[in-house]
Amino acid sequence: MLGIETSCDETSAAVVAETGDTAKPWVVRSNVVASQAAIHREWGGVVPELASRQHIRDICGVVDKALADAGVGWRDLGAIAVTQGPGLVGSLLVGVSFAKSAAVAAGLPLVGVHHLAGHIESLVLQNGELPLPAVVLVVSGGHTSLYQVPQPGVYEFLSRTRDDAAGEAYDKVAKLLGLGYPGGPVIDRLARGRNDRAIELPTTRLTHADRNAPALKGDLDFSFSGLKTAVLRHVRARQDAGVTVFSDEEVGDICATFQRKVVTALIDRTFAAARRYGSRSIGVAGGVSANSRLRAELKAHGDAREIPTFVPSLALSTDNAAMIAAVGLRRFRAGGRSSLDLNADAALTL
Repeated sequence: MLGIETSCDETSAAVVAETGDTAKPWVVRSNVVASQAAIHREWGGVVPELASRQHIRDICGVVDKALADAGVGWRDLGAIAVTQGPGLVGSLLVGVSFAKSAAVAAGLPLVGVHHLAGHIESLVLQNGELPLPAVVLVVSGGHTSLYQVPQPGVYEFLSRTRDDAAGEAYDKVAKLLGLGYPGGPVIDRLARGRNDRAIELPTTRLTHADRNAPALKGDLDFSFSGLKTAVLRHVRARQDAGVTVFSDEEVGDICATFQRKVVTALIDRTFAAARRYGSRSIGVAGGVSANSRLRAELKAHGDAREIPTFVPSLALSTDNAAMIAAVGLRRFRAGGRSSLDLNADAALTL
């Protein structure tokens, strides 16, 4: 299966093959990612028009390299999987258009894939099939959502963030502190060894149902906007007190305290969901799953509660096409196919 991923600012192509082992069904033959981080860094975030233009420049070379690294040609492929959504519509259209054209030219079946399903299946790609039912947290710059996986290939929505995604909050706090983009890795690095209780920051408690989804209880939802605003108020208060330049130590303390609050919220709600739904395992996937504190606390909580926890490798944490190919293989074997009128859907639901 050739996978193609262009939902945001990474152009990626990968070849994933079946192993014949039901416990660990797939193996990555190649996984090529062309990052646009350097392009968007000067703007402090992803610029959609720049992203889509760069995808057009990169897509052919990235696919060629993925095939070469895997040692296969177009005739060796069984099908093509592509991210249909959600994401930036201009970026998605590049991948979808390429995949449809390639499918016609090579005479291959086409499988449209949901981006978040890719993050969930990255756990299987890395670790093999999880003990089910499982609760999976998908946490990244654009998404913070909880899903239950009762059986392979089935994803049941449980909760989400009501405002900023966790990764988005990281980026905004990093920009506030002048740390650059993307914010997650630099905050994680500066927080190590610093005082994570140096300043007072709030803990969000949601006890009422979301008025946009009143059927859901709401207490498993996330919210990071207030936490981000609290950091802003702390910084402004220090500036009003005459502090014009923050020391490295103070910046590190702010990063550590902010990170502790984010990770605590993610861990608490994920394990609460696992208890509520009788899960046999817990997974955390998406770009923020690369965070060192989140990984450490996930393992510690899992060991203490005697429930296995799973994360993808660092290479499979961020957006990549291997996870898209994995979903494509699962869908393909279940009879899933997409017609050639497949279109990008920026708000595709899972």
